[in-house]
Amino acid sequence: MVKSEIQQVKLRFGIIGNNEALARGIDIAMQVAPTDLSVLITGESGVGKESFPQIIHQYSRRKHGQYIAVNCGAIPEGTIDSELFGHEKGAFTGAISERKGYFGEANGGTIFLDEVGELPMPTQARLLRVLESGEFIKVGSSKVEKTDVRIVAATNVNLTQAIAEGRFREDLYYRLNTVPIQIPPLRERGEDVVLLFRKFASDFAEKYHMPPLQLTEDARQMLVAYSWPGNVRQLKNITEQISIIESNREINASILKNYLPESNVQRLPALLGNKENKEFGSEREILYQVLFDMRQDVTELKKLVHEIMAERAASNVGAANLSSYYPQNSPLVTSTTGESNVPTIIHPAVQPAASLSSAGDDDIQDTEEYVEESLALDDVEKDMIRKALEKHHGKRKSAAQDLNISERTLYRKIKEYGLD
Repeated sequence: MVKSEIQQVKLRFGIIGNNEALARGIDIAMQVAPTDLSVLITGESGVGKESFPQIIHQYSRRKHGQYIAVNCGAIPEGTIDSELFGHEKGAFTGAISERKGYFGEANGGTIFLDEVGELPMPTQARLLRVLESGEFIKVGSSKVEKTDVRIVAATNVNLTQAIAEGRFREDLYYRLNTVPIQIPPLRERGEDVVLLFRKFASDFAEKYHMPPLQLTEDARQMLVAYSWPGNVRQLKNITEQISIIESNREINASILKNYLPESNVQRLPALLGNKENKEFGSEREILYQVLFDMRQDVTELKKLVHEIMAERAASNVGAANLSSYYPQNSPLVTSTTGESNVPTIIHPAVQPAASLSSAGDDDIQDTEEYVEESLALDDVEKDMIRKALEKHHGKRKSAAQDLNISERTLYRKIKEYGLD
């Protein structure tokens, strides 16, 4: 398509910019418009995807039919089927009359499904049937109805990843993605940012009856260099803010900076920042997390033993009976401190956080050893819970109080260790 035709489309639909990828998207929309092929428009939120379905509709043979735009992410899951396909009277609570639904209303026209990646799985199956055969069934009905609609969909979701995670049907993706159109983000459009700023500044100057904004050279450079995570929508909002707030109509970089959120924020976790140590760092962090969790478990067990010892001492039972809870071959090592005879539990897999963080690579032991010791710890905990339950004749509330843990934790542990 020649540039003059693309420029006419831009003027008609209010599209600003000279970016080649943007022009390519308009060209594809014009080429596919006379057909009935499904189109999937992808791009980040705020890039202006909503203009392209209108281009496709207005340049198609369906331009005199209905054009309906539906934001799939804004409709509750419980009513989305009714909104799209209609329902019969009495189909559910509140269905006081029959509803035609968007696919019935748009018969002979075009329906734009914005944020199609947010559709629930049952609705995706219904949509697939419409794409394959043009058939649908109203909610609460058994009658198959026909519709002749052109479907254009858009999403800012990575549908390939959504398919891998089981959130989107693969067959529906290929049906929708017959013709893909990718809209570039604003940060990749170069000087288009300045053109858009001028357009928005002019519109707001007319709206609020004030002189338009003017950019200095350093402000222009700052606009182009900024990452624009919110894309065109963010640029429009910032332009409106400046138009209303600033009395000085010449905007330099220092003024503009006050309206731009930090652009150089590191979005990846700090762990992944160093590519050279990425794999080793990840494994090391996972190992540390396991060790910290084990340390917390042992600390809780240690506290529990101290309380039991204090209880037994108060009732003159004697600390020697604690051996019934810990056999001689237990992997837990008991020792006495200089201040009291209360045993201190030492576990070889547990180190203080400070020593872990400063440990060298050679200090990291085989994870298999930690697994074995953790299992031994579980055996001790299981034995203690079993003895407490026997002591209180199966009364879980009393056993939980004796063990100094909540009933919920005790129920979870009983289920985990199969002590029902």
